[in-house]
Amino acid sequence: MFFYPQLGELGSAAMQLILVVGITAILPSFVKPRRNWHRAVLLGISAVLALRYIWWRGTETLAPPGLTLDVLASWSLYALEVFTLIGSLSAFLVLSRIKLRSEEADQYANLPTEKEPLVAILIATYNEDRDVLERTIVGAKFLRHRNKMIMVCDDSRRDWLRDFCETKGVRYMRRADNEGQKAGNINHALDRLAEEEVQPDFVAILDADFVPHRGFISRTLALFHDPEVGLVQTPQHFFNSDPIQHNFRLDSSYPDEQRFFFDQMQPARDGWGIAFCCGTSSVCRWSALREIGGFNTESVTEDFMLTLALQNAGWRTVYLAEPLTEGLAPEGLKEYITQRARWCLGLMQIARSSLGPFSKSNLRLRDRWSVIDSIFYWTTTFPFRIAAICYPLLYWYFNITVVNAGLADVLSYFGVYYLWSLMTLNRLSRGMVVPLLNDVSQLIGAIPIARAAFTGLLRPHGHPFSVTAKGGDRSKVVVQWRIMMPFLILFFLTLGGLLIGIVWDRFAYYDAGDGKWVILFWTIYNLFLLAATCRACVELPRREIHVADKPERISFVSDGTEYWVWMTSFTMDTVRLRGLTLPEQTRGMLTIDQITDPIECYVIAKTRDGARLQLLPTEEQREELFVRFYAEGNEPGVSHVRPGALLHDIYRRFLPKFSSDE
Repeated sequence: MFFYPQLGELGSAAMQLILVVGITAILPSFVKPRRNWHRAVLLGISAVLALRYIWWRGTETLAPPGLTLDVLASWSLYALEVFTLIGSLSAFLVLSRIKLRSEEADQYANLPTEKEPLVAILIATYNEDRDVLERTIVGAKFLRHRNKMIMVCDDSRRDWLRDFCETKGVRYMRRADNEGQKAGNINHALDRLAEEEVQPDFVAILDADFVPHRGFISRTLALFHDPEVGLVQTPQHFFNSDPIQHNFRLDSSYPDEQRFFFDQMQPARDGWGIAFCCGTSSVCRWSALREIGGFNTESVTEDFMLTLALQNAGWRTVYLAEPLTEGLAPEGLKEYITQRARWCLGLMQIARSSLGPFSKSNLRLRDRWSVIDSIFYWTTTFPFRIAAICYPLLYWYFNITVVNAGLADVLSYFGVYYLWSLMTLNRLSRGMVVPLLNDVSQLIGAIPIARAAFTGLLRPHGHPFSVTAKGGDRSKVVVQWRIMMPFLILFFLTLGGLLIGIVWDRFAYYDAGDGKWVILFWTIYNLFLLAATCRACVELPRREIHVADKPERISFVSDGTEYWVWMTSFTMDTVRLRGLTLPEQTRGMLTIDQITDPIECYVIAKTRDGARLQLLPTEEQREELFVRFYAEGNEPGVSHVRPGALLHDIYRRFLPKFSSDE
């Protein structure tokens, strides 16, 4: 006779979580993320669990109807959850397909043609420094595609940039005003090109800080074999870390905040035929651009608007998920938040535009869904993130029960849904969804983004246009007090509510019953989240970007003697040599792979195991260095999460005194 233990409600709920962990642990053995039906099954289960959770919330956890604060708080949070879950269900549907086009690009690459198509490469610039622009111009010049014209479109009318373009042998163009911002700038260049005797076949768009890899044009042109394709978009990669990565020192173990979108969401959208232009790193058919009259200026996100205009005219946008450009991510928190708030505002402007989801246009149903999906993301994700911080405070300070539920039910309904969805998304995205870090990246900009979402919907125009600043001095620790202050206040309010609920009987409410454990866990998680968000507001100094740290054997010649040494770091200006001790100011010549001639240099400092040298490259060598660093086709940054490396970096960052590496 067998004995079956009576687990009880809590034990039964815990067993459900264990079952989810067990199932998801064996997923890698038989689930192939590139097979659409595998994706559809996993995400379909997530959708069912989401509907199960929201039904339970609506039928068993809300305050009974009445004119009370409990009803107001309980039902308002539930309404926000419903809208957020609708956005999640839409995202699950989008992610249930994926389209990868590298094999298609291989198939149609280098096909014989009567003549190589002429490609106009437009580099849009407003306030970028010379160093930023030089990288992009040099990268464009060294593209393997020969039949090209490079045009720098300067919206700041800078004489020095005009002269610099002349020395680089590229065209320079300016206009009398800044009407239409970036879209107007590009349209001005397109109109001038249309007046010329020989017009381009294709137009490539690059932001001033994005360097094309040498195969950027040839790889994208292969997808234009389909005469219906009007635009090919490629992902954006970054050779520097974004503020979240950098301030937590997770540059080598945690992907930048946009990786999930470019590596997962865009290929999935392409599977549905709704991939969209992201501004830079795209190539458009000239005839398609002229047919729609260039870039639409109704929205500050002119890229998404361009896609809708092309689709409205019957053209298709496709996505090539290959690292073909790399650029400069916003380095400061203010720039990071400004950029995302501008994207949000632009989507709201599109919602109210002539190509909005409910407009009288030729857009397909899926195109309208694409816009609605984006609107749900911006209008629910960030307000919900703020609400999740604020609502537990209502219980601790005012005895308002927001969620009236037992711990066992929360584990069974919410826990199972959350854990399954988290494990599924990480299986499909190679571990990109890291709970606390993802929440920090959303929370840190939640207030201005939420404000932009709703003011943009109500009053879509009349807002100032902010360009994302790039570069600048990042050599000092900077505390962003204005960004941090709301989170610091919420941290102390959350901590205070928790303490007074524990210490003073007057505030030790028991009205929530077993559900108090839920609020307790919720509060403790919020404390960690708010503390991490405040920590992210402390901006750490940055060293020179794009340092090559992989050891390389090179030749160093000084006073007629040749030394073969290891180069252990390499920047545009300096190298570090290991195994050779030399006095300061010693001069010599370095022979480095991919650089035509030896580079003149001299020792600027001794190191523990060698020396650091200052490089003195010629103008031609400087261009070759740019090509080696930025244009040779390497994939910069982190493309997936390795849990061990991530935990190690977090350990080193937050427990340096106990780290053996320090």
